[in-house]
Amino acid sequence: MEKLRYRRIVRSLLMSLPGSLLAGLVTFISYGLHLRFVTVSFLYLIVVVLQSLFGNFVSSVIASVVAFLCLDYFFVPPLFSFRVSDASDTLALLSFLVASLVVTRLTSQAQEFANAEERQRRQMAHLYELARQLLALKPSPVFDAEFLSPFRSEFNLRAVCVFEADTAQLYTLGESVNQLFEMTRDSYIAGKDFDDSSCQVAVRLLRIGGRTAGAIGFEGLRNLELTAGPLSALAAIMIERCYAFEQTSRATAATEIEVFRGAVLDALAHEFKTPLATILTAASALGELGPLAPEQVELAKAIESESSQLSNLTSRLLRIAKLEREEVKPHIEATELVHLLESLVQQYSQRWPDRTFSFVKHPPVEVMADRELLRLGFGQLLDNACKYSQPGSEVSVSIETTDKEIAVRIWNSGSSIPVSERARVFERFYRGVDSRSLTAGSGLGLYVARKIAIVHGGSLDLEYPKAETGTAFRFTIALAQKENHDPKIQRASG
Repeated sequence: MEKLRYRRIVRSLLMSLPGSLLAGLVTFISYGLHLRFVTVSFLYLIVVVLQSLFGNFVSSVIASVVAFLCLDYFFVPPLFSFRVSDASDTLALLSFLVASLVVTRLTSQAQEFANAEERQRRQMAHLYELARQLLALKPSPVFDAEFLSPFRSEFNLRAVCVFEADTAQLYTLGESVNQLFEMTRDSYIAGKDFDDSSCQVAVRLLRIGGRTAGAIGFEGLRNLELTAGPLSALAAIMIERCYAFEQTSRATAATEIEVFRGAVLDALAHEFKTPLATILTAASALGELGPLAPEQVELAKAIESESSQLSNLTSRLLRIAKLEREEVKPHIEATELVHLLESLVQQYSQRWPDRTFSFVKHPPVEVMADRELLRLGFGQLLDNACKYSQPGSEVSVSIETTDKEIAVRIWNSGSSIPVSERARVFERFYRGVDSRSLTAGSGLGLYVARKIAIVHGGSLDLEYPKAETGTAFRFTIALAQKENHDPKIQRASG
Protein backbone atom coordinates (compact mmCIF):
# COMPACT_ATOMS: atom_id res chain seq x y z
CA MET A 1 0.00 0.00 0.00
CA GLU A 2 2.88 2.39 0.84
CA LYS A 3 4.50 1.59 -2.46
CA LEU A 4 1.31 2.45 -4.30
CA ARG A 5 1.00 5.77 -2.42
CA TYR A 6 4.62 6.62 -3.26
CA ARG A 7 3.96 5.92 -6.94
CA ARG A 8 0.95 8.23 -6.92
CA ILE A 9 2.97 11.07 -5.32
CA VAL A 10 5.78 10.71 -7.87
CA ARG A 11 3.23 10.61 -10.68
CA SER A 12 1.56 13.83 -9.45
CA LEU A 13 4.94 15.60 -9.18
CA LEU A 14 5.81 14.62 -12.74
CA MET A 15 2.41 15.78 -13.99
CA SER A 16 2.90 19.16 -12.28
CA LEU A 17 6.15 19.87 -14.14
CA PRO A 18 4.52 21.34 -17.30
CA GLY A 19 2.41 23.78 -15.24
CA SER A 20 5.36 24.76 -13.03
CA LEU A 21 7.63 25.34 -16.04
CA LEU A 22 4.92 27.35 -17.78
CA ALA A 23 4.50 29.45 -14.59
CA GLY A 24 8.26 30.08 -14.64
CA LEU A 25 8.12 31.12 -18.31
CA VAL A 26 5.25 33.52 -17.60
CA THR A 27 7.25 34.95 -14.69
CA PHE A 28 10.33 35.53 -16.86
CA ILE A 29 8.40 37.21 -19.67
CA SER A 30 6.16 39.28 -17.39
CA TYR A 31 9.06 40.47 -15.24
CA GLY A 32 11.01 41.48 -18.34
CA LEU A 33 8.03 43.43 -19.71
CA HIS A 34 7.40 45.05 -16.26
CA LEU A 35 3.76 43.89 -16.26
CA ARG A 36 1.57 44.84 -13.34
CA PHE A 37 0.18 42.56 -10.62
CA VAL A 38 -3.36 42.37 -12.04
CA THR A 39 -2.23 41.37 -15.51
CA VAL A 40 0.25 38.78 -14.26
CA SER A 41 -2.29 37.25 -11.88
CA PHE A 42 -4.67 36.55 -14.81
CA LEU A 43 -1.80 34.99 -16.78
CA TYR A 44 -1.02 32.71 -13.82
CA LEU A 45 -4.69 31.80 -13.57
CA ILE A 46 -4.63 30.69 -17.22
CA VAL A 47 -1.59 28.52 -16.42
CA VAL A 48 -3.50 26.89 -13.51
CA VAL A 49 -6.54 26.18 -15.73
CA LEU A 50 -4.34 24.58 -18.40
CA GLN A 51 -2.64 22.44 -15.77
CA SER A 52 -6.07 21.35 -14.45
CA LEU A 53 -7.15 20.28 -17.91
CA PHE A 54 -4.19 17.98 -18.43
CA GLY A 55 -3.29 16.88 -14.89
CA ASN A 56 -4.89 15.61 -11.75
CA PHE A 57 -5.98 17.62 -8.73
CA VAL A 58 -2.70 17.23 -6.81
CA SER A 59 -0.57 18.37 -9.76
CA SER A 60 -2.92 21.34 -10.29
CA VAL A 61 -2.57 22.34 -6.61
CA ILE A 62 1.22 22.18 -6.94
CA ALA A 63 1.08 24.43 -10.02
CA SER A 64 -1.26 26.84 -8.17
CA VAL A 65 1.15 27.10 -5.23
CA VAL A 66 4.12 27.67 -7.60
CA ALA A 67 2.20 30.47 -9.39
CA PHE A 68 1.21 32.01 -6.03
CA LEU A 69 4.81 32.04 -4.81
CA CYS A 70 6.10 33.51 -8.11
CA LEU A 71 3.43 36.22 -8.00
CA ASP A 72 4.33 37.11 -4.42
CA TYR A 73 8.11 37.00 -4.91
CA PHE A 74 8.45 38.88 -8.21
CA PHE A 75 5.42 41.20 -8.47
CA VAL A 76 4.31 42.22 -4.94
CA PRO A 77 6.34 44.84 -3.02
CA PRO A 78 8.80 44.38 -1.51
CA LEU A 79 10.15 42.52 -4.54
CA PHE A 80 12.28 39.42 -4.18
CA SER A 81 10.76 38.68 -0.82
CA PHE A 82 7.79 36.65 0.40
CA ARG A 83 6.82 39.45 2.78
CA VAL A 84 3.90 41.69 1.81
CA SER A 85 3.97 45.36 2.87
CA ASP A 86 0.41 46.33 1.87
CA ALA A 87 -2.70 44.64 3.32
CA SER A 88 -4.53 45.07 0.01
CA ASP A 89 -1.79 43.04 -1.72
CA THR A 90 -2.19 40.33 0.90
CA LEU A 91 -5.91 40.19 0.20
CA ALA A 92 -5.24 40.09 -3.56
CA LEU A 93 -2.75 37.24 -3.17
CA LEU A 94 -5.16 35.24 -1.01
CA SER A 95 -7.96 35.90 -3.49
CA PHE A 96 -5.72 34.64 -6.30
CA LEU A 97 -4.81 31.51 -4.32
CA VAL A 98 -8.44 30.73 -3.46
CA ALA A 99 -9.60 31.40 -7.04
CA SER A 100 -6.87 29.21 -8.49
CA LEU A 101 -7.66 26.38 -6.07
CA VAL A 102 -11.41 26.62 -6.75
CA VAL A 103 -10.82 26.65 -10.50
CA THR A 104 -8.45 23.73 -10.06
CA ARG A 105 -10.97 21.76 -8.06
CA LEU A 106 -13.88 22.42 -10.42
CA THR A 107 -11.82 21.65 -13.49
CA SER A 108 -10.41 18.48 -11.93
CA GLN A 109 -13.89 17.31 -10.94
CA ALA A 110 -15.22 17.92 -14.42
CA GLN A 111 -12.24 16.09 -15.85
CA GLU A 112 -12.71 13.17 -13.42
CA PHE A 113 -16.39 12.90 -14.30
CA ALA A 114 -15.56 12.93 -17.99
CA ASN A 115 -12.86 10.29 -17.48
CA ALA A 116 -15.19 8.16 -15.37
CA GLU A 117 -17.89 8.30 -18.01
CA GLU A 118 -15.39 7.40 -20.69
CA ARG A 119 -14.13 4.47 -18.61
CA GLN A 120 -17.70 3.35 -18.03
CA ARG A 121 -18.47 3.61 -21.72
CA ARG A 122 -15.41 1.49 -22.55
CA GLN A 123 -16.33 -1.01 -19.84
CA MET A 124 -19.87 -1.30 -21.20
CA ALA A 125 -18.49 -1.86 -24.68
CA HIS A 126 -16.19 -4.61 -23.34
CA LEU A 127 -19.04 -6.17 -21.37
CA TYR A 128 -21.27 -6.16 -24.43
CA GLU A 129 -18.58 -7.79 -26.53
CA LEU A 130 -17.91 -10.34 -23.78
CA ALA A 131 -21.62 -11.20 -23.55
CA ARG A 132 -21.77 -11.60 -27.32
CA GLN A 133 -18.78 -13.97 -27.31
CA LEU A 134 -20.18 -16.00 -24.41
CA LEU A 135 -23.56 -16.40 -26.08
CA ALA A 136 -21.82 -17.45 -29.28
CA LEU A 137 -20.19 -20.38 -27.48
CA LYS A 138 -21.74 -23.74 -28.28
CA PRO A 139 -23.92 -24.92 -25.37
CA SER A 140 -22.42 -27.86 -23.55
CA PRO A 141 -23.62 -29.93 -20.58
CA VAL A 142 -19.98 -30.31 -19.48
CA PHE A 143 -18.53 -27.29 -17.70
CA ASP A 144 -14.90 -26.55 -18.56
CA ALA A 145 -12.38 -23.70 -18.72
CA GLU A 146 -13.20 -22.84 -22.34
CA PHE A 147 -15.70 -20.15 -21.39
CA LEU A 148 -13.00 -18.31 -19.35
CA SER A 149 -11.06 -17.39 -22.50
CA PRO A 150 -13.35 -14.47 -23.53
CA PHE A 151 -13.05 -12.98 -20.01
CA ARG A 152 -9.27 -12.98 -20.20
CA SER A 153 -8.91 -11.73 -23.76
CA GLU A 154 -11.59 -9.00 -23.60
CA PHE A 155 -10.37 -7.46 -20.33
CA ASN A 156 -6.67 -8.27 -20.76
CA LEU A 157 -6.52 -10.23 -17.51
CA ARG A 158 -3.38 -11.85 -16.20
CA ALA A 159 -5.35 -14.83 -14.87
CA VAL A 160 -8.95 -15.90 -14.28
CA CYS A 161 -10.39 -18.94 -12.53
CA VAL A 162 -13.70 -20.48 -11.43
CA PHE A 163 -14.33 -22.78 -8.48
CA GLU A 164 -17.43 -24.94 -9.05
CA ALA A 165 -19.05 -26.06 -5.81
CA ASP A 166 -20.95 -29.12 -7.13
CA THR A 167 -17.81 -30.89 -8.33
CA ALA A 168 -15.25 -29.03 -6.15
CA GLN A 169 -13.27 -28.44 -9.36
CA LEU A 170 -11.08 -25.39 -9.97
CA TYR A 171 -10.88 -24.26 -13.61
CA THR A 172 -7.99 -21.88 -14.36
CA LEU A 173 -6.65 -19.85 -17.24
CA GLY A 174 -3.44 -17.80 -17.21
CA GLU A 175 -0.52 -17.48 -14.79
CA SER A 176 -1.23 -15.93 -11.40
CA VAL A 177 1.46 -14.15 -9.38
CA ASN A 178 -0.77 -13.37 -6.38
CA GLN A 179 -2.18 -16.82 -5.48
CA LEU A 180 -5.47 -16.09 -7.22
CA PHE A 181 -6.51 -19.73 -7.39
CA GLU A 182 -6.11 -20.30 -3.65
CA MET A 183 -7.88 -17.03 -2.84
CA THR A 184 -10.85 -18.00 -5.04
CA ARG A 185 -11.31 -21.33 -3.28
CA ASP A 186 -10.86 -19.70 0.15
CA SER A 187 -13.42 -17.01 -0.67
CA TYR A 188 -16.01 -19.64 -1.52
CA ILE A 189 -15.30 -21.51 1.71
CA ALA A 190 -15.51 -18.27 3.72
CA GLY A 191 -18.71 -17.27 1.87
CA LYS A 192 -17.67 -13.68 1.09
CA ASP A 193 -16.24 -11.59 -1.75
CA PHE A 194 -12.63 -10.40 -1.78
CA ASP A 195 -10.90 -7.32 -3.28
CA ASP A 196 -7.27 -6.21 -3.35
CA SER A 197 -6.83 -3.05 -5.43
CA SER A 198 -3.04 -3.00 -5.02
CA CYS A 199 -2.76 -6.38 -6.79
CA GLN A 200 -5.80 -5.80 -9.03
CA VAL A 201 -7.37 -9.00 -7.67
CA ALA A 202 -11.12 -9.48 -7.22
CA VAL A 203 -13.06 -12.60 -6.20
CA ARG A 204 -16.86 -12.77 -6.39
CA LEU A 205 -19.25 -15.49 -5.22
CA LEU A 206 -21.49 -16.99 -7.91
CA ARG A 207 -25.12 -17.20 -6.80
CA ILE A 208 -27.56 -19.25 -8.91
CA GLY A 209 -31.15 -19.90 -7.94
CA GLY A 210 -30.71 -18.66 -4.38
CA ARG A 211 -27.64 -20.78 -3.65
CA THR A 212 -23.89 -20.21 -3.92
CA ALA A 213 -22.72 -22.32 -6.86
CA GLY A 214 -19.05 -21.33 -6.67
CA ALA A 215 -16.70 -18.37 -6.99
CA ILE A 216 -14.84 -16.59 -9.81
CA GLY A 217 -11.53 -14.78 -9.44
CA PHE A 218 -9.89 -12.13 -11.64
CA GLU A 219 -6.27 -10.94 -11.58
CA GLY A 220 -5.17 -7.85 -13.51
CA LEU A 221 -8.66 -6.34 -13.52
CA ARG A 222 -8.83 -2.55 -13.62
CA ASN A 223 -11.71 -0.70 -11.96
CA LEU A 224 -12.61 -3.54 -9.62
CA GLU A 225 -15.67 -1.82 -8.17
CA LEU A 226 -17.06 -1.04 -11.62
CA THR A 227 -16.35 -4.31 -13.41
CA ALA A 228 -16.11 -7.26 -11.02
CA GLY A 229 -19.88 -7.40 -10.33
CA PRO A 230 -21.07 -7.49 -13.97
CA LEU A 231 -18.36 -10.02 -14.88
CA SER A 232 -19.42 -12.37 -12.08
CA ALA A 233 -23.06 -11.98 -13.16
CA LEU A 234 -22.17 -13.04 -16.71
CA ALA A 235 -20.19 -16.01 -15.35
CA ALA A 236 -23.17 -17.08 -13.22
CA ILE A 237 -25.46 -16.87 -16.26
CA MET A 238 -23.10 -19.07 -18.28
CA ILE A 239 -22.84 -21.68 -15.52
CA GLU A 240 -26.63 -21.70 -15.14
CA ARG A 241 -26.86 -22.14 -18.91
CA CYS A 242 -24.60 -25.22 -18.68
CA TYR A 243 -26.77 -26.65 -15.91
CA ALA A 244 -29.97 -26.02 -17.89
CA PHE A 245 -28.50 -27.57 -21.04
CA GLU A 246 -27.41 -30.62 -19.03
CA GLN A 247 -30.91 -31.06 -17.61
CA THR A 248 -32.46 -30.60 -21.05
CA SER A 249 -30.06 -33.14 -22.55
CA ARG A 250 -30.94 -35.67 -19.86
CA ALA A 251 -34.66 -35.11 -20.37
CA THR A 252 -34.29 -35.48 -24.15
CA ALA A 253 -32.21 -38.64 -23.74
CA ALA A 254 -34.77 -40.08 -21.30
CA THR A 255 -37.59 -39.35 -23.75
CA GLU A 256 -35.71 -40.98 -26.61
CA ILE A 257 -34.96 -44.02 -24.43
CA GLU A 258 -38.63 -44.33 -23.53
CA VAL A 259 -39.68 -44.16 -27.16
CA PHE A 260 -37.05 -46.73 -28.10
CA ARG A 261 -37.99 -49.02 -25.20
CA GLY A 262 -41.68 -48.85 -26.14
CA ALA A 263 -40.85 -49.66 -29.73
CA VAL A 264 -38.71 -52.63 -28.63
CA LEU A 265 -41.50 -53.93 -26.39
CA ASP A 266 -43.98 -53.56 -29.21
CA ALA A 267 -41.71 -55.32 -31.71
CA LEU A 268 -40.87 -58.17 -29.32
CA ALA A 269 -44.52 -58.72 -28.43
CA HIS A 270 -45.47 -58.92 -32.10
CA GLU A 271 -42.58 -61.29 -32.78
CA PHE A 272 -43.75 -63.59 -29.97
CA LYS A 273 -47.34 -63.59 -31.18
CA THR A 274 -46.71 -65.54 -34.38
CA PRO A 275 -44.75 -68.53 -32.95
CA LEU A 276 -47.13 -68.73 -29.98
CA ALA A 277 -50.12 -68.94 -32.29
CA THR A 278 -48.35 -71.73 -34.19
CA ILE A 279 -47.61 -73.62 -30.94
CA LEU A 280 -51.24 -73.29 -29.81
CA THR A 281 -52.53 -74.55 -33.15
CA ALA A 282 -50.08 -77.47 -33.12
CA ALA A 283 -50.99 -78.41 -29.54
CA SER A 284 -54.72 -78.38 -30.37
CA ALA A 285 -54.13 -80.51 -33.47
CA LEU A 286 -52.26 -83.21 -31.58
CA GLY A 287 -55.52 -84.67 -30.25
CA GLU A 288 -56.92 -84.98 -33.77
CA LEU A 289 -54.02 -87.05 -35.10
CA GLY A 290 -55.15 -90.19 -33.34
CA PRO A 291 -55.44 -91.76 -29.92
CA LEU A 292 -52.73 -90.52 -27.52
CA ALA A 293 -51.36 -92.10 -24.40
CA PRO A 294 -52.44 -90.43 -21.13
CA GLU A 295 -48.94 -88.98 -20.67
CA GLN A 296 -49.06 -87.50 -24.18
CA VAL A 297 -52.49 -85.96 -23.57
CA GLU A 298 -51.20 -84.38 -20.35
CA LEU A 299 -48.16 -82.97 -22.13
CA ALA A 300 -50.31 -81.57 -24.97
CA LYS A 301 -52.59 -79.88 -22.44
CA ALA A 302 -49.56 -78.43 -20.63
CA ILE A 303 -48.18 -77.06 -23.89
CA GLU A 304 -51.54 -75.55 -24.78
CA SER A 305 -52.04 -74.04 -21.29
CA GLU A 306 -48.57 -72.51 -21.04
CA SER A 307 -48.69 -71.21 -24.61
CA SER A 308 -52.03 -69.58 -23.89
CA GLN A 309 -50.55 -67.91 -20.81
CA LEU A 310 -47.57 -66.67 -22.82
CA SER A 311 -49.96 -65.30 -25.43
CA ASN A 312 -51.83 -63.41 -22.71
CA LEU A 313 -48.56 -62.02 -21.38
CA THR A 314 -47.53 -60.75 -24.81
CA SER A 315 -50.95 -59.14 -25.20
CA ARG A 316 -50.39 -57.38 -21.86
CA LEU A 317 -46.99 -56.20 -23.06
CA LEU A 318 -48.58 -54.72 -26.17
CA ARG A 319 -51.24 -52.92 -24.14
CA ILE A 320 -48.67 -51.55 -21.67
CA ALA A 321 -46.46 -50.27 -24.50
CA LYS A 322 -49.44 -48.53 -26.12
CA LEU A 323 -50.59 -47.09 -22.80
CA GLU A 324 -47.18 -45.50 -22.27
CA ARG A 325 -47.26 -43.98 -25.75
CA GLU A 326 -50.79 -42.67 -25.20
CA GLU A 327 -52.02 -44.76 -28.16
CA VAL A 328 -54.75 -46.74 -26.37
CA LYS A 329 -58.35 -45.72 -26.95
CA PRO A 330 -60.59 -47.75 -24.63
CA HIS A 331 -63.31 -49.84 -26.23
CA ILE A 332 -66.13 -48.85 -23.89
CA GLU A 333 -68.95 -51.32 -23.34
CA ALA A 334 -71.15 -52.54 -20.50
CA THR A 335 -68.94 -54.87 -18.44
CA GLU A 336 -70.06 -57.09 -15.59
CA LEU A 337 -67.42 -56.35 -12.95
CA VAL A 338 -68.11 -59.05 -10.35
CA HIS A 339 -67.65 -61.90 -12.83
CA LEU A 340 -64.43 -60.31 -14.15
CA LEU A 341 -62.95 -60.05 -10.63
CA GLU A 342 -64.01 -63.60 -9.70
CA SER A 343 -62.25 -65.03 -12.75
CA LEU A 344 -59.09 -63.02 -11.96
CA VAL A 345 -59.07 -64.16 -8.31
CA GLN A 346 -59.46 -67.78 -9.44
CA GLN A 347 -56.66 -67.40 -11.98
CA TYR A 348 -54.22 -65.90 -9.45
CA SER A 349 -55.13 -68.41 -6.74
CA GLN A 350 -54.02 -71.17 -9.13
CA ARG A 351 -50.85 -69.29 -10.04
CA TRP A 352 -49.99 -68.51 -6.37
CA PRO A 353 -51.15 -71.55 -4.37
CA ASP A 354 -49.16 -70.46 -1.29
CA ARG A 355 -51.34 -67.33 -0.89
CA THR A 356 -54.82 -67.30 0.65
CA PHE A 357 -57.31 -65.53 -1.64
CA SER A 358 -60.73 -64.28 -0.63
CA PHE A 359 -63.40 -62.49 -2.64
CA VAL A 360 -66.18 -60.75 -0.74
CA LYS A 361 -69.42 -61.66 -2.47
CA HIS A 362 -71.30 -58.82 -4.12
CA PRO A 363 -74.40 -58.63 -6.34
CA PRO A 364 -73.69 -58.32 -10.08
CA VAL A 365 -72.83 -54.76 -11.10
CA GLU A 366 -72.12 -53.22 -14.51
CA VAL A 367 -69.63 -50.53 -15.41
CA MET A 368 -68.93 -48.77 -18.71
CA ALA A 369 -65.36 -49.83 -19.42
CA ASP A 370 -62.87 -51.60 -21.64
CA ARG A 371 -62.97 -55.17 -20.34
CA GLU A 372 -59.40 -56.05 -21.34
CA LEU A 373 -57.96 -52.86 -19.84
CA LEU A 374 -59.77 -53.50 -16.56
CA ARG A 375 -58.48 -57.06 -16.54
CA LEU A 376 -54.95 -55.71 -17.08
CA GLY A 377 -55.31 -53.07 -14.35
CA PHE A 378 -56.76 -55.38 -11.69
CA GLY A 379 -54.27 -58.05 -12.72
CA GLN A 380 -51.40 -55.65 -12.02
CA LEU A 381 -52.77 -54.96 -8.53
CA LEU A 382 -53.20 -58.66 -7.77
CA ASP A 383 -49.77 -59.40 -9.18
CA ASN A 384 -48.22 -56.77 -6.87
CA ALA A 385 -50.14 -58.11 -3.87
CA CYS A 386 -48.70 -61.57 -4.50
CA LYS A 387 -45.16 -60.63 -5.48
CA TYR A 388 -44.49 -58.28 -2.58
CA SER A 389 -45.95 -60.45 0.20
CA GLN A 390 -44.66 -63.51 2.02
CA PRO A 391 -45.96 -67.08 1.52
CA GLY A 392 -49.06 -67.66 3.60
CA SER A 393 -50.21 -64.05 3.26
CA GLU A 394 -53.85 -63.22 2.68
CA VAL A 395 -55.05 -61.39 -0.44
CA SER A 396 -58.55 -59.96 -0.28
CA VAL A 397 -60.72 -58.38 -3.02
CA SER A 398 -63.89 -56.50 -2.10
CA ILE A 399 -66.36 -54.16 -3.84
CA GLU A 400 -68.06 -51.03 -2.52
CA THR A 401 -70.74 -49.10 -4.42
CA THR A 402 -72.21 -45.60 -4.18
CA ASP A 403 -74.83 -43.84 -6.26
CA LYS A 404 -72.34 -42.82 -8.95
CA GLU A 405 -69.27 -45.03 -8.72
CA ILE A 406 -67.94 -48.39 -7.69
CA ALA A 407 -64.71 -48.99 -5.78
CA VAL A 408 -62.64 -52.19 -5.92
CA ARG A 409 -60.38 -52.67 -2.90
CA ILE A 410 -57.43 -55.07 -3.17
CA TRP A 411 -55.60 -55.73 0.09
CA ASN A 412 -52.79 -58.05 1.14
CA SER A 413 -51.59 -58.76 4.66
CA GLY A 414 -47.98 -59.65 4.07
CA SER A 415 -46.40 -56.35 3.01
CA SER A 416 -46.41 -52.66 3.81
CA ILE A 417 -45.12 -49.54 2.09
CA PRO A 418 -42.85 -47.23 4.13
CA VAL A 419 -44.21 -43.74 4.80
CA SER A 420 -41.25 -42.16 2.97
CA GLU A 421 -42.12 -44.05 -0.25
CA ARG A 422 -45.91 -43.72 -0.37
CA ALA A 423 -45.91 -40.47 -2.36
CA ARG A 424 -43.86 -42.07 -5.17
CA VAL A 425 -45.36 -45.57 -5.60
CA PHE A 426 -47.31 -44.52 -8.73
CA GLU A 427 -44.27 -43.00 -10.49
CA ARG A 428 -43.04 -44.76 -13.60
CA PHE A 429 -40.11 -47.13 -12.91
CA TYR A 430 -40.08 -46.31 -9.21
CA ARG A 431 -39.37 -49.26 -6.93
CA GLY A 432 -38.96 -49.06 -3.17
CA VAL A 433 -35.76 -50.02 -1.42
CA ASP A 434 -37.27 -53.17 0.07
CA SER A 435 -39.08 -54.09 -3.16
CA ARG A 436 -35.82 -54.32 -5.10
CA SER A 437 -34.54 -57.06 -2.81
CA LEU A 438 -37.81 -59.02 -2.70
CA THR A 439 -38.46 -59.66 -6.37
CA ALA A 440 -37.57 -58.56 -9.89
CA GLY A 441 -39.73 -55.97 -11.58
CA SER A 442 -39.84 -52.89 -13.79
CA GLY A 443 -41.73 -50.45 -11.56
CA LEU A 444 -44.50 -50.10 -14.15
CA GLY A 445 -47.34 -52.09 -12.53
CA LEU A 446 -48.93 -49.39 -10.37
CA TYR A 447 -48.16 -46.72 -12.97
CA VAL A 448 -50.07 -48.68 -15.64
CA ALA A 449 -52.94 -49.54 -13.26
CA ARG A 450 -53.45 -45.88 -12.33
CA LYS A 451 -53.32 -44.88 -15.99
CA ILE A 452 -56.07 -47.41 -16.75
CA ALA A 453 -58.19 -46.00 -13.91
CA ILE A 454 -57.71 -42.44 -15.17
CA VAL A 455 -58.54 -43.34 -18.78
CA HIS A 456 -61.87 -44.64 -17.47
CA GLY A 457 -62.55 -41.41 -15.55
CA GLY A 458 -61.76 -43.02 -12.21
CA SER A 459 -58.81 -43.09 -9.83
CA LEU A 460 -56.36 -45.42 -8.10
CA ASP A 461 -55.17 -44.52 -4.61
CA LEU A 462 -53.14 -46.07 -1.85
CA GLU A 463 -55.18 -46.49 1.34
CA TYR A 464 -53.75 -46.03 4.81
CA PRO A 465 -55.69 -48.51 7.01
CA LYS A 466 -55.72 -47.67 10.71
CA ALA A 467 -56.95 -50.93 12.24
CA GLU A 468 -55.20 -53.40 9.95
CA THR A 469 -51.72 -54.02 8.67
CA GLY A 470 -50.68 -54.68 5.09
CA THR A 471 -51.23 -52.73 1.88
CA ALA A 472 -54.52 -51.74 0.25
CA PHE A 473 -55.28 -50.07 -3.10
CA ARG A 474 -58.64 -48.55 -4.03
CA PHE A 475 -59.61 -48.56 -7.74
CA THR A 476 -62.73 -46.45 -8.53
CA ILE A 477 -64.78 -46.33 -11.74
CA ALA A 478 -68.16 -44.85 -12.70
CA LEU A 479 -71.27 -47.02 -12.67
CA ALA A 480 -72.99 -47.88 -15.96
CA GLN A 481 -75.53 -45.04 -15.99
CA LYS A 482 -76.00 -44.14 -19.61
CA GLU A 483 -77.33 -40.69 -18.94
CA ASN A 484 -74.70 -39.91 -16.34
CA HIS A 485 -71.48 -41.72 -17.21
CA ASP A 486 -68.16 -39.87 -17.33
CA PRO A 487 -67.97 -37.57 -20.37
CA LYS A 488 -64.22 -38.16 -20.65
CA ILE A 489 -64.79 -41.73 -21.83
CA GLN A 490 -65.49 -41.94 -25.54
CA ARG A 491 -66.50 -44.99 -27.43
CA ALA A 492 -63.76 -46.02 -29.79
CA SER A 493 -62.49 -49.14 -31.43
CA GLY A 494 -59.58 -50.88 -29.72
